[in-house]
Amino acid sequence: MTEESQAQESGGKPASYWEVFYDDIFLLFFLSIAILYISYTVWGLMELGTVDPSPLLKP
Repeated sequence: MTEESQAQESGGKPASYWEVFYDDIFLLFFLSIAILYISYTVWGLMELGTVDPSPLLKP
């Protein structure tokens, strides 16, 4: 079913961009995985930057 025929059946109003975006479940899935990957990577790098050096490595 094309977008035009769906618009005609629903009263002539075409679907908005956000409706089309939220209906694509795979796009939402991959977007959530990407956001989690980026946020956890940044969080991990920040944690590595705040860790004190090991006392075993000092001469």
